[in-house]
Formats: sequence, C-alpha cells, structure tokens
Amino acid sequence: MSSKPKSAAAQAAALKRLRALSHLLDNSIPIPGVGRIGLDPILGLLPGGGDLFSGLISAYIVIEGARLGAPAASLTRMAFNILLEVFVGSAPILGDLFDAAWKANAKNVELIEAHVQNPQPSRPANPGFVLLLVAGLLAVIIGVIALALRLLSWTLGGLGQ
Repeated sequence: MSSKPKSAAAQAAALKRLRALSHLLDNSIPIPGVGRIGLDPILGLLPGGGDLFSGLISAYIVIEGARLGAPAASLTRMAFNILLEVFVGSAPILGDLFDAAWKANAKNVELIEAHVQNPQPSRPANPGFVLLLVAGLLAVIIGVIALALRLLSWTLGGLGQ
C-alpha cells in the first residue's frame, strides 16, 4: 500500500506482531493427543459474531501483507484462505473442526514471511486493488455470516412448528 519500502527493523517488528496474532488465533491452545488450536475456532462457536470477528482480524493480516509489499497473487491467495475458512467454518460443529485444522492465519503469515525473506521482482499490489480485495473480503464474510444466521433461524423456526 505504501510506495516507500519498510526498513528491515520495521519489517521484523511487523512480522513479529503478525506471528503473535497468528499464533493466538490458530495455535495458542495445546490439546493433549490432538495438537494445537487457537481462539479462531473457539470464536467460531459464537453464532455469527465469532466468525465475523475472526474474519475481521484475518483481514488485518492481509492489510499488513500489503503494507509489507506482498504481490497481488499472494494477497489474493490470502483472501481465498480466509474466505474458505469463514465459509466452511460457518457450518455448525464440522465447520469449527475445519477451522481448527485449516489455520488460515498461519498460512497467510507464511505467505508474507516468504515474500519478506525472498522478495521476487514484482510490483507491490496497487492500493486500489488492496482496497477492493479487502472490501470484497469483508462483504463476503458479512454475507456468509448473515446467510448462516438466516439458515439457523429458519431451521430453528421450522423445528418449533
């Protein structure tokens, strides 16, 4: 998003923040005999709002990737990772299990780290592209959550008849 490259210290600080956030969301809670999960699948248990909140945090990681100069292809892949997690994760129980296994935030931070450690000659993503990508991502996340809530309401309403 910024045309001026970040210093190595600023890049390192940004990556440190993103790693910590990713760890909190995807790997912060050890489960004996199973592995690690984070707050993301736990938040997903909250109908509607949990997936929306975690989707917003995930969008922040995409924005930081753009600030670190990640190319449009990487940012698009990051958006896909988030959309898949939110879309499948919005299904009760099985979606939360998928969310715990998919770990979109960890995947996205790995994409950013790969770019920072070995930048390929390419132009950083156009700020307009980043704005459209993030706005579209948020619109789809909100739409998926609204649809999931509507289906839940419809299903529960049908059970009461």
